[in-house]
Amino acid sequence: MGSGETLDAGALLAQVPVFEALEPADLEHVARVAVPRRFAAQQVIFREGDTSDTCYVVRTGHARAIREHTDGRTIALAHFGPGDIFGELAMFDDERRSATVETLDDVDAIAISGSDMRRLLREHPDISVKLVIALGRRMREANERLTRQSFQTVQSRVAGVLGQLVDQARAEGADSTDVLVTITQADIAQLAGSSRESASRFLAVLERAGVVSQGRGRVTVHDPSALQNYIY
Repeated sequence: MGSGETLDAGALLAQVPVFEALEPADLEHVARVAVPRRFAAQQVIFREGDTSDTCYVVRTGHARAIREHTDGRTIALAHFGPGDIFGELAMFDDERRSATVETLDDVDAIAISGSDMRRLLREHPDISVKLVIALGRRMREANERLTRQSFQTVQSRVAGVLGQLVDQARAEGADSTDVLVTITQADIAQLAGSSRESASRFLAVLERAGVVSQGRGRVTVHDPSALQNYIY
């Protein structure tokens, strides 16, 4: 990367929780091994079972992680937007991909190869310690989130998913009300760990209450603060 691109990549990396413990000089080292990548809408970045060893940070656009069952069903595991990272375990290990990641619209990202990252960690071992601490924190937060969800109702989980998507849209410049979220009912249900039927019934409740309105493959959240009334 050129100096301008390196600075831009460093600013993007500073927003990523995995790198939050790194100092500016550390971020600059990582930015130097980052490569700009662009993907068209509905493009597969990598597939479940692939041996690719690259992680990605989204600059613009959106993608999702999915897993495919042998019966043909597809389950959404996560959605990614600007500032999100995916495939980050490739920085440390070259295990096969545990999920498929595909774009939802045009995506501009930076890519960091596992081999480059591991070389960087050998040259700057202090960065390794900081990354392990950050990854450990993310794992604890994920475990806490799963524990909370195991005690939550379907309504609470669906409202929580919508709230997270609203926060992401606002971070990208959406207004405080009438926030458009591009997502299907099936993906909302899968992210909330519920059946599509249960999620659909609750979304209908929210629609009747004037909190949301629905369209094909999208939900407009008119009153994001009201979602908190359904989260227990």
